[in-house]
Amino acid sequence: MKKYALVLAGVLLLSGVGTYVPVTQTAQAQEFHPRIATAIRELEAAIAYLEAAPHDFGGHKVAAIRDARAAIIQLRLALAYRGR
Repeated sequence: MKKYALVLAGVLLLSGVGTYVPVTQTAQAQEFHPRIATAIRELEAAIAYLEAAPHDFGGHKVAAIRDARAAIIQLRLALAYRGR
């Protein structure tokens, strides 16, 4: 049951539902953890690069995009936790 709850939470986070964190908390957390904020920006740039690429990187493109998005979610959750 716990596994299903985690999967549901992941789907909701990927869809943007339930990811609201007050801006002041997020900004403060980014200030305290600039490397995490930088990692999020770099992952977002890597996703954009992969999506625009004309090839599939030996079949790894889809998985790389999926996993980078999952990493961004986890990093944002870490920042949100710190911001509480």
